[in-house]
Amino acid sequence: MRRVLRREIAGTVGLLTDERDFAAMRRYRTFAFDDHQTYLDQMEALLRSRASQGNHTSVALFDPDEYVTYCVDAGLEPDAVTSRARYTAQLAATSPTVPYDGRPLAEMLPDLVAETVRQATWEYATEALAGLGPCPLCGDDRGRLALSRATRLLGAVLGTAGAGSLHLVCSVGTLPQSLFSVLDADRRENGAVDVDEGEALELTAVLALGIATRSPGGLVMRTVAPGRPDRVYGWRLRPEGLEPLTAGEVFDAYCTDVTTGEPIAPESDVDYCAPPELMVEPETRPDHPH
Repeated sequence: MRRVLRREIAGTVGLLTDERDFAAMRRYRTFAFDDHQTYLDQMEALLRSRASQGNHTSVALFDPDEYVTYCVDAGLEPDAVTSRARYTAQLAATSPTVPYDGRPLAEMLPDLVAETVRQATWEYATEALAGLGPCPLCGDDRGRLALSRATRLLGAVLGTAGAGSLHLVCSVGTLPQSLFSVLDADRRENGAVDVDEGEALELTAVLALGIATRSPGGLVMRTVAPGRPDRVYGWRLRPEGLEPLTAGEVFDAYCTDVTTGEPIAPESDVDYCAPPELMVEPETRPDHPH
C-alpha cells in the first residue's frame, strides 16, 4: 500500500543546467558530483526511474546565487543536503517547472529555460509598469492604462490574420535591458484565436512597457497556412500605439543581420507585406487624453 501511495506523491528536482552553475555548487562539501556531464546523466537516470515507477516529477532551474540568498534569509547552512531540498521545494511553488515526460534532458532543457525567461520577462515588465506612477494629466495609473492599450492593440493585430498559425515577436529596447517576447497562436476558420495565456500576458506587458516608456521597439507577425506562402507583417512602437511598416521595411528587418548589418538572403515562399489597417477597440473612456 505504501508503494501505491508513493505514486501519488509529486516531486521536484532542481537542475544545474550549465557548467557555471555546476562549478558554483562544487564548493560545497556535501555536493557529491565533480563532473557536470556525469551529474546530468545521473539526474536523467533518476527521472527515468521515477517515471517507470509511476511517479510524477517536475524539473526546475537551480540557481546557486538565489540559493545562497535563500539560505541567508532562512537562516540555513548552505552546505547541507536538507537546505538544498528545502530550496528545491520552494522552487516547486514559486518558479517555472517542466514536467518530466520521458524525453532526454537535452530536449527538455530549452523548454525549461524558455519558460524561466518568459516568467522573468513578465515579472520585470509588470514591476516596471507598476512603478510608472499616475498620469500627470488624468491621475490614472500609467501602467494600467498602458496594459489596457496594449491588450486592445494585440487583439487588433491578431484580428488582421487569416486562418492558420501565427508567430508574433515583440522587442523593446528599454533600459537597463532590452526585452524580447514571443507568442504563438492559432486562428480558426471562424475567427477564434487560441493562445497560450502565459505567453499572451508576457507579450502584452512588454508591448505596454515599450509604449508607456516611449522606448524603441517593434512587433512582427508571421502567418503560416497551407497552400500559400508565409506572410510577414511589422509595426513600429509609438507612444500612441503601433505604426505600420512598409513592405520594404519589413523586408529590410528580416533580411539584415542585426549584428553586422550585412544583408541576408530572403527566405523562399515568404511574402514581406505591409500590414492591414488595425481595427482597435475604442478606449473605455473616450474622453481620456491618451
